[in-house]
Amino acid sequence: MKEDKPKMWQFPWRYRESISIVAGVIIIGLILQLLVGKFNFLLFASPVNLIIGGLILLFLVLFSFVRNNPIYQWFSGVPFAVTLIGGLLILGIIMGLIPQMLRLDPHDNSVITRIGFKQVTSSWAFVLVYFLTLLSLGTLIVRRLLAFNIKDYAFYFNHIGLWILLFAAGLGAADMKRYVMHVREGEVEWRVYNDNGDVLELPIAIQLNDFVLEEYPPKLAIIDRSTGEPQPISKPDYFQIDENRPNGKLYNWNITIEEYIHDAIRKNDSTYHYMPMPGSSPAAKVKANLNGKISEGWVCGGSMAQLYMTLPLDSQYCIVMTQAEPKRFMSDIKVLTENDNEATAELEVNKPLKIGNWMIYQYGYDNQAGKASSYSSFELVYDPWIIPVYIGIIMLATGSVCLLWSGNKKRRKS
Repeated sequence: MKEDKPKMWQFPWRYRESISIVAGVIIIGLILQLLVGKFNFLLFASPVNLIIGGLILLFLVLFSFVRNNPIYQWFSGVPFAVTLIGGLLILGIIMGLIPQMLRLDPHDNSVITRIGFKQVTSSWAFVLVYFLTLLSLGTLIVRRLLAFNIKDYAFYFNHIGLWILLFAAGLGAADMKRYVMHVREGEVEWRVYNDNGDVLELPIAIQLNDFVLEEYPPKLAIIDRSTGEPQPISKPDYFQIDENRPNGKLYNWNITIEEYIHDAIRKNDSTYHYMPMPGSSPAAKVKANLNGKISEGWVCGGSMAQLYMTLPLDSQYCIVMTQAEPKRFMSDIKVLTENDNEATAELEVNKPLKIGNWMIYQYGYDNQAGKASSYSSFELVYDPWIIPVYIGIIMLATGSVCLLWSGNKKRRKS
């Protein structure tokens, strides 16, 4: 005789109820998004996030007194946790499929924008699922801690680390500040501009000792002298300058690089000589041969300090040099804080400097001036919650290693 299938909303709740509740929460989030707009994380700025954090911990402790209640068992159980992770995964997939915008176009009224899919982490649906995940995971941790067993050390490392990571990254987001600071070479700067264009004075200063930009050798191209279009129009051809390989072909012309100077200054007689100084630019002496017709002369891409030079081939075409592309740029800096902390660094892209709660990244320079840029730009990120985030990551990684080790140990025994 078949057993009757449990009815919906009859305890114990399983996946059907969990999916219904999480789906309902997401729908409520979408409705709130349409009614009031995106969630403002700045409302969680300190000390509000500390108060909310304390209330969450108080809720977890008080909720544990009814741990025999079926709602508690479901709230801290696997079906609800898996469903919440599934909800976060779906929102994460949406983030991956739809480009995320730091600032929205005020005239963009598309459905995707209005329901928050272009700023998923600021959408009500994400925030509500995130808070439910934080509470459910915390409830599970308290439940397991009340039945503490040293053999579950991998579980404790893994889940407590994940909870700390979610707690610090979510509630600490409002305290994170990002600024872009432009510093001129030889000067000290501590001021930035906010989004409204107002000047802010920061408790940290940067002295730029030197800015260095290394460039790749430029390329040569043949263009139409009347239109400026590179040839052939369907698929423009470029010749990469390489002193080790001076010969090549460019749009049916045989090209020879007879001399190349990366830091060149023009002479009065339309030739170039080596002079490493602001305003210098790459120049090459080129010989072009097409069926015995030879054109020879200097080609230069120019800079803000000197004009470019082309090599005429005939009445229609000429050879030009592209602008050199940056290979590496570095800022030699000294950083000072209001707590009298000092640090020096040669800052590069993907090689930031950490000092206190500040992370300093190489951001940019004057692209038009190139290596003659008189300033360097830095992104300063202030994150007072970074240490708890690191602690959560370390605990999570430790728990994962412990799970692998204990799993291998069990397999060896069996």
